[in-house]
Amino acid sequence: MASFLAIARLGSFRSAARELGISQGAISQQLQKLEGLLGVRLIDRDPQGCRLTVEGREFQDHARKLQGLASNALNAFRRRPLAIGASSNIGIYLLHPYLKAYAAAAEGQDAEVRIGGNIDIAEQLARGDIDVAIMEWWDQRPGYIARVWRHETLVAIAAPDHPWASLTQVSRAQLLEAPLLGGEPGTGTGRLLADYLGVELAALPLGKRLGSTAAVKQWVKADMGVSLVLAGTVEEEVRAGTLVAIPLEGKPPCKSLHVAWRDSLADTHPAHRFGSWLAASVEMPAMHASTGSSVQKSALMK
Repeated sequence: MASFLAIARLGSFRSAARELGISQGAISQQLQKLEGLLGVRLIDRDPQGCRLTVEGREFQDHARKLQGLASNALNAFRRRPLAIGASSNIGIYLLHPYLKAYAAAAEGQDAEVRIGGNIDIAEQLARGDIDVAIMEWWDQRPGYIARVWRHETLVAIAAPDHPWASLTQVSRAQLLEAPLLGGEPGTGTGRLLADYLGVELAALPLGKRLGSTAAVKQWVKADMGVSLVLAGTVEEEVRAGTLVAIPLEGKPPCKSLHVAWRDSLADTHPAHRFGSWLAASVEMPAMHASTGSSVQKSALMK
């Protein structure tokens, strides 16, 4: 259809071939196949150029409609904004500088971000409500491509007046003795802490379950207890002096954050490009990521 319409509009096989980026022989073959399928001649050639036959003029409107329908079908998934799902801590505290860099590198790719619990984000990805998910865990389920994005160390947090605030590190024994304020369930932090302490998950000294890191931080600021959080989620409070972050002794537990998308998406799909770009940014400091360097743009185009 594109070959026929280009010839009809430009009146030349050569010009039509140049516009479509194919050879003149290829565009002639396309027209011959179409005429053979229809059983009529659509284009007449003469020394003055090309002109539509009666049948060609009759078919031209059908060709335009068919080309428009084909274009709409091909763009059904391309025109939608990229839907990114992020678990709460990632979406609220960690992702924004990378999205700023991606917006510059992608040069106009629309994207929308949905923030929710880890389990909810995984379900949205499975239903197709989002194209790519960035989560605090990944269980290697089949049917997806998953990459490690970055690693976040767990730190203890306390109010400036709390006895822990003067410590250079928090020991395992101290963690086992202090009921810890809990944040969002389903993040895998409990299992990570249990492995670090060498105890069963049920033996963890958990205090109140507050449902989110934001709530935990407010309670700790009010000196209502202590907690463990991802180091990147309290950078602002530590700079402001409203919270103290204390390292854990030995090799502290470190959480791998993952980016995942369905393996049914082509390599050219925006989700595949964004996920691959984000995974490649794991070695870039967050502040550097906001610059949208030419290196990032090159990685995005691959």
